[in-house]
Amino acid sequence: MKKFLKAGLFLVFLGLVFWVFYYLYEQSKADPVVYKTESPEYRDIVEKTVATGSVVPRKEIEIKPQESGIIQELYVEPGDMVKKGDLIAKIQIIPEMIQVNNAESQLRIAEINFKNAEIEFNREKELYEKGVIPESEFLSQKLKYETAKENKQAAYDHLQLIKEGVTKSMGSQTNTLIKSTVEGMVLDVPVEVGNSVIKSNTFNDGTTVAVVANMGDMIFKGKVDETEVGKIKKGMNLLLSIGALEEDTFKAVLEYIAPKGVEENGAIQFEIKADVKLKDNKFIRAGYSATADIVLDRRDSVLSVSEKLLQFSNDTTYVEVETGEQTFKRRDIKTGLSDGINVEILSGLKQDDKIKVPM
Repeated sequence: MKKFLKAGLFLVFLGLVFWVFYYLYEQSKADPVVYKTESPEYRDIVEKTVATGSVVPRKEIEIKPQESGIIQELYVEPGDMVKKGDLIAKIQIIPEMIQVNNAESQLRIAEINFKNAEIEFNREKELYEKGVIPESEFLSQKLKYETAKENKQAAYDHLQLIKEGVTKSMGSQTNTLIKSTVEGMVLDVPVEVGNSVIKSNTFNDGTTVAVVANMGDMIFKGKVDETEVGKIKKGMNLLLSIGALEEDTFKAVLEYIAPKGVEENGAIQFEIKADVKLKDNKFIRAGYSATADIVLDRRDSVLSVSEKLLQFSNDTTYVEVETGEQTFKRRDIKTGLSDGINVEILSGLKQDDKIKVPM
């Protein structure tokens, strides 16, 4: 039994020795490492930052009613073009019963006073025509009569205004008709016929009946990180990419940078706004998401290399330049502007140099 065990161990040992020699032999036959090389090129280097946001109208106007009531008719729908003064909707006023009761009571009192003043006026007029009373006394009674007549009409108009929102003397002027205050496109009509609406007051903003905006004046609203906001300034050019219009890009000019940042997800963000240069054949809908490339700095047609070729030692940047067949020598260089992929070469390289690509 011991003989078989010793023989087995001896065979295993021989197998291991054979495998080691075979492995070393194969390694000695492996091809030497051949490094690829690249040469510097003249190209444009553009340093930029990216801001995300959306394209919206510069001004969106909310049209609100001047009286509270119920929507009786709607004359527009989203997408319609309107001019200043065009009808948006008509409301039916639902008056409060207390106001109606008080107005009716005032009207009855005014009618009683008018009838009494009319009787007195007719009596004084007859006496004046007969020469019984002086003219001054007659004119005084006439004034009372005309005042009572006007009070009666005012009370009637007040009651009619509470019930219907308009009086006959007002003509076409009425608070029951809601009109557009600006020219533009109707973006939203958040109410339906039959909805109750309230007018704007001290305690309430009022119900929005429609939202109107000028779609020919659009801006990009986005946010920039605090690490980049110090590099941008008003008047810089932006290049917009709109998600819904993948094949087109739009130019914009930065016109606003928020003086105060807002914390979002642990980072401080600053709002920016840019005037978008629209194209005649492209319609941009309000709220399209977009990204803006902001050009911070650029170098046109400068000698540059890929950043992957750079190597670093302490504060020194260097590359390995080919001096012979697969023979390389270290060369210190000075770099300039970088776009994150390519970097400008200020000194240390020529266009015909061949630079080792690190493995």
